[in-house]
Amino acid sequence: MTPIKKEQDIILFVNDIPDNMPDELQTFRKDLANYGKKHNKKFRLAIIRDTRRIEIGGAEEKVYPDDIIYLSCDFSDPIKIQKALLPYQKELLGVTCRSEINIDSFSKLVPNVPYLKTPTSESLDWSIQKTMMRKRFNAYDKKITPKFYIVKELSRETMQAIKEKVGFPLVVKPSGLASSLMVSPCYYEEELEKTLKEAFKKIRKIYKENDRKKDPQLLVEQFMEGEMFSIDGYVTSKGKVYFCPLVKVKTGKQIGFDDFFGYQRIIPAKVEKNSSEKAQEVARKGVHALGLRCVSVHIELMRTEEGWKIIEIGPRVGGYRHLMYQLSYGINHAVNDVLIRISQKPIIPKKIKGHTAVFLLYAKKEGKLKAIKGVKKVQELESFYYLHIARKIGESCKFAKNGGKFVCNLVLFNKDRSKLLADIRRMEKTLKIVT
Repeated sequence: MTPIKKEQDIILFVNDIPDNMPDELQTFRKDLANYGKKHNKKFRLAIIRDTRRIEIGGAEEKVYPDDIIYLSCDFSDPIKIQKALLPYQKELLGVTCRSEINIDSFSKLVPNVPYLKTPTSESLDWSIQKTMMRKRFNAYDKKITPKFYIVKELSRETMQAIKEKVGFPLVVKPSGLASSLMVSPCYYEEELEKTLKEAFKKIRKIYKENDRKKDPQLLVEQFMEGEMFSIDGYVTSKGKVYFCPLVKVKTGKQIGFDDFFGYQRIIPAKVEKNSSEKAQEVARKGVHALGLRCVSVHIELMRTEEGWKIIEIGPRVGGYRHLMYQLSYGINHAVNDVLIRISQKPIIPKKIKGHTAVFLLYAKKEGKLKAIKGVKKVQELESFYYLHIARKIGESCKFAKNGGKFVCNLVLFNKDRSKLLADIRRMEKTLKIVT
């Protein structure tokens, strides 16, 4: 009797299927199903979780709809990964990872799905270790990266080497953390020495809290002056990159914080076509320097007087980018993330539908959260779209450079740019975080 051939139709997610926004998972499933109907394809969803993350408190156990296949195992053992995947191995169509914190798990999974289109484990590792990322950028094209130095210990020799190879002002950042965690600027030697001492005291605890498995390292790099942007893209198996539009980023530093968290992201970004093309050229070089393929990428860039330079590249979609691209352009970032991993061309509409701004809001002073004032007035703004409060009254509020997370995040949207800017101004005068 001839065995029934199983259809490859499973999209496998590593550790998590994003559902942070209202109805995000439901909307994604509907959009993917609609794409399937148009192209005569059917898709099923599956998730494989690393049990170590649940055990150490790195991720909460979630309950998913019954028709989503749920797998779990200890990712430190490749044989356990193999056994967990075995019942579905011939039905897997593609695998994706949507969060920075899950890239290490994705890297361990890759060798166990050898016949799917994936990035290499090595390229994923290079992308989440800022020290190795800088080395590869420097080797590929020195013009796309700032000067840097890798710090493993604090000594007189280290301080002298930093002064000679990087110079002031500079930025200290951990090698394997995202979201501006522990990123600190330094303008003189005494400030640098104090920052490094404090960083070495904190770093192992913060790595554990953020479920980072690599040995912590500190990266010291040249402080880049200019305008910050980001851009997401989709990389094919042959290295072609399809880019989404640029996003303008305003940091906490620009609004008076001694911190580099991403305060505001706004799209469309007002950038001339020639400058936008140069940004894409530099971003493409960074992707190729890391050897990334079959993956979505999130690239942070700085436009300086010397030209565009890369801050960092993540092998995943950017935070809130699905919503931003959907609202402003009708780009379905979540579906495109799947398409690029199953050798299908992403769909990237160009027509502007409106203007979107996303804010990550921190308290002006560290301490216990006492109140968030002005919420109701902000919700009444014409441009209001979404507000999520991430901290409860009485909980600790810290700056990003000290390992803290945002207090709340806010999304504003308006078809009229001037009206959006007016509501941003109203929000900034109204919303107050009290500690």
